[in-house]
Amino acid sequence: MSTLNIRCVTRSKADAMRAYNQLSRWYDWAAAAEQPYRSQGITLLNPQPGEKIIEIGCGTGTSLVTLAQAAGAEGHVYGLDLSPGMLAVANRRITITGLSNCTTLIWGDAARLPYADHSFDAVFMSFTLELFDTPNLPLILTEVKRVLRENGRFCVVALSKEKGGIITSLYELFHDTFPAYADCRPIFARKLLVEQGFRVVDGRYASMFGLPVEIILATI
Repeated sequence: MSTLNIRCVTRSKADAMRAYNQLSRWYDWAAAAEQPYRSQGITLLNPQPGEKIIEIGCGTGTSLVTLAQAAGAEGHVYGLDLSPGMLAVANRRITITGLSNCTTLIWGDAARLPYADHSFDAVFMSFTLELFDTPNLPLILTEVKRVLRENGRFCVVALSKEKGGIITSLYELFHDTFPAYADCRPIFARKLLVEQGFRVVDGRYASMFGLPVEIILATI
C-alpha cells in the first residue's frame, strides 16, 4: 500500500486547529509560494457555470473566489475548513468580492463531510490531503467518493514522494524534527487515489523549492 512509506502526522487535529487559527492573519503571505500550483489545479479541474463544487481545506478562500466566479450565479461553491480563524478570513474575502450569495463556508472535518451522498459535481483539495495522518487518508478519499456525483471530478494538489530526491529527504527530516512548523509531508497522491478506486484522467508534476508537487485530476 502507498501509505507504508508515508511519514506519520503526530500533531492532533485540535493542535492543528489552534495553529491555523493563530496563522490565519498571516497565512496568505506565508503560503504565497503555493498559489501558482493551486491555480494550475483549478485550471485542471475546469469548473463550469452552474456546478456545485466543494473545496476541502479552503483556508483563507483564495481558491474559493476563483471557483465561485467560474460556477457563476447558477452554481454554488462550498468551503470547508477545520480552522474557524481561516474561515473568518475567507468570509471577509468572499464578502468583499460580492460572492456571498453563491458561496457557503462551513467548519468541519474532511474525514466526516457533512453532506449527502452524490452532492457535488467537483471537489478541490490543495495542499490539504498531506496534512492528515496516514490512517485517515483512505477515510478522507472514501468521503470524497461518497459526496461526488457520477462522473464527478476530483483535483488534488499535494506535495509528492514521487520523484523525490535529497530535498524531499531533508524536508521529511525537518518534518520529523519540527512537526509544528512542517506539518504537511510528501505523500503518494496518485497511488492513493488509484488504490481508493479513483480513475486518474490527467496529471502533472511541478517543483516548489525543489520539492515535487503532484497536480492530479481524477474521476469516479
